[in-house]
Amino acid sequence: MLFNRLPTLQGWDLAGVMRLYGIVAFGFGAATVVCGNAFLVARVIASGNLDYYLALPADPLVHLLVSRMSLSAWGDLLFGLAVFLVAAPGRWASLPLFLLLGLLAGVILVAFSVLVGSLAFWVGNADQLAAQAINALITFGLYPVEIFPGVVRLLLYTLIPAFVGSIPAGLLSDFDWGRLAALVAFTAGIALAARIVFRWGLLRYESGNLVMVRG
Repeated sequence: MLFNRLPTLQGWDLAGVMRLYGIVAFGFGAATVVCGNAFLVARVIASGNLDYYLALPADPLVHLLVSRMSLSAWGDLLFGLAVFLVAAPGRWASLPLFLLLGLLAGVILVAFSVLVGSLAFWVGNADQLAAQAINALITFGLYPVEIFPGVVRLLLYTLIPAFVGSIPAGLLSDFDWGRLAALVAFTAGIALAARIVFRWGLLRYESGNLVMVRG
């Protein structure tokens, strides 16, 4: 109904917004299918359940993230793909780019979740704070950042990387190698930052004495 009255909104048309939704849904689905514990990092740390992952030879962060899979996330992943195939012109030619951008969005979601979840190492029970930050990223990520005023947009490009949908969707309609390289660099940077902060947090972690054998 909105786009029947306003063909474009700050340069975004209905197809562009649908591609944005497709990217975020696909990225969210891919993130939680592969890394189902990404949104539960703070809870695992605060409850002492991190002991189990520290007792094994595998990388504790990687093992923590991939030890759970969200079955419902398959629906998000397939929904995102379906929305893209409906909305994108030349969709089959653009499909490899969509898959790449969706995976980058998923990595950003996981890395951001690890960053805010790792606050539990310093502030104790940060589960609610982490959940609110993650929900803010997903919620604002479903809107084109161009519709927000300057100060809010600055926050969405820095404190909360809510461009996780807008920039990839923009690349689908107007591809640019420079912007793609910048997105890849940012994704690698936030993933590295998440790993470093988590490792710093481990130095402060106090065992919950919950080491157990799992079958």
